This record gives sequence, C-alpha cells and structure tokens, in this order.
Amino acid sequence: MLETLLQLDTNLLLFFNGQHSPFWDKFFWLFSSTVIWLPLYASLLFAIFKAHGWRGLWTLLALALVITLCDQIASGLLKPLFERPRPSREPALEGLIHLVNSYRGGRFGFVSSHASNSFGLALFTSLLFRKPGYVFFIFMWALLNSYSRIYLGVHYPGDIVGGMLVGLLSAGLVYFLYKRFTNRLQTPLSNPGISYPSGTVVYTGLVSIAMLLLAARELF
Repeated sequence: MLETLLQLDTNLLLFFNGQHSPFWDKFFWLFSSTVIWLPLYASLLFAIFKAHGWRGLWTLLALALVITLCDQIASGLLKPLFERPRPSREPALEGLIHLVNSYRGGRFGFVSSHASNSFGLALFTSLLFRKPGYVFFIFMWALLNSYSRIYLGVHYPGDIVGGMLVGLLSAGLVYFLYKRFTNRLQTPLSNPGISYPSGTVVYTGLVSIAMLLLAARELF
C-alpha cells in the first residue's frame, strides 16, 4: 500500500513538474520567493491594526504563533523525523526532474514548510476577516504558492498535502485559543462583526501577481 502511494506521488510529481516553459519557470521562481510578498504581508498588518488599533498586537502575536508553529512542526519536527529526500535530491529521479536555476532546496522535503505556512496564514486570516472574496483569494494564493514548489521540483505532491494539513490544524488550534482569550477582554477582538479592510489585501495581492506576470514576460 505504501509503495503504491509513493509511486503515485512520484507519478504526479513528474506530471506536474513536466508542464514547464521558460515563462512559467520565471513566474513560479518569483512566486515562490518571500520578498515579492512583502507588500501583501504589509497590507495584512494594515488591515489588522486598522480594525483593532493598538490591540491588534494580540492578533499579530497570534498570527506569528501560527507561522512559528507551522514552520517548526514542518522543518523542526517532521522533516528530521521522516527524512524523506526532496525529489530534487533523489538519485533515482536524476535527469527526470526539471529544476529552475539549479535550485534543489535542503535535504528533506516532508512536509513542505511553504505549504504549512501558506495554508496556516490563509485559514487564520480567513477566520478573522470572514469575507468570501478574501477567503477565495487567499486560499488560491496558498495553493499557487504550494504548487510552485512542485513546479520547481523540490517537493512531492504528498509533501504539499502534509504541509497543508499541518498549516490548517495549527491555524485552527491557534484561532480557537485566540478567540477564547480575546472573548475575555471587554471588547472581544474576535467579534465577527468587526470590519476588516480585506479588500486592500486582495487588491495588493492581485497587483503583486500582475507584476509577477509582467516580470516573467520581460525576463522571458
């Protein structure tokens, strides 16, 4: 059973990783970076502090806890525990994997930190904002961010699924604790009625993606 799942994972990797072109090489290389999303993260901070004022620090601390949990569980616990080599470092796949800029990543890949962090951020902020447009955008962003790791050949689809589960579970747990804590305050911060300027976040994200498309075209 395990061998069948591993073979399916490899087959899916080879299929998705094989759908490449110079344009998408540039696009997903940039998409997978952290720096390109600094404006998006800044707009998230703006939305949180715009809604809560100085008490947005509690929300920011909760979000930081989500990211820390996601990253430490993925990279500090599960990768050393399972020691599953990344496909880019698997000798049996040498010459079969399309790599971009010769990037191979670290030694181990299960689970994906990109996926855990992205989906953790997506779920926690979705529970905060509770706006359908934002929820759709941020989960599509998390999905593309995770897919970029398969495209670049540094993660199997199974690594992504594992990272997604870690992210969702971590965000759900932290939000539960955050809600219980803030409900004890005189004015609950987790009140669904609080208005977040989530449109600003979506707009910033869409502009960033548009700039990525233009940059990839120019580089191509």
